[in-house]
Amino acid sequence: MRWTLPTILASFALAAGACSPQTTTAASTPQQVAPTKHPISGLDVIPLTISQNGNTHAFRVEVARTDAEQQKGLMFRTKMGKDEGMLFPSPYPEARSFWMKNTVIPLDIVFIGTDHRISNVAANAVPYSEAPINSAGETIAVLELNGGRAAELGFTPGALVSW
Repeated sequence: MRWTLPTILASFALAAGACSPQTTTAASTPQQVAPTKHPISGLDVIPLTISQNGNTHAFRVEVARTDAEQQKGLMFRTKMGKDEGMLFPSPYPEARSFWMKNTVIPLDIVFIGTDHRISNVAANAVPYSEAPINSAGETIAVLELNGGRAAELGFTPGALVSW
């Protein structure tokens, strides 16, 4: 076999893939962890849960990490799955303010405090509104869900959010 630069690089790529991080379930069965990308935004999609009063609900959320991703958010999106959302993590705890400019669908804007608990929810934010929607104190992240979803699932301030 002739070892060309592309062949050598391909060999390293295969070897690196074989040593990728794995997670272990309770039964100690290794599972590959592959990032999932949203088909429209191209953002990473991760699991997120909200727990309150013994009830836990699982979501799959897009993560808007960069300033550009956060500025675009869910603008121009015409639909979102029932258990989908978008997470806007902060690099440090801070008060946050959102608006609905160019946002077509009503959203629940869920502000997550430094303790990973919901601090406040702006329910059914009005599409296209440029009125500021503010957090009730410092947050580490903001979660956008379909409008009315937080109330439908009974989640109020104090609910634990994990991702």
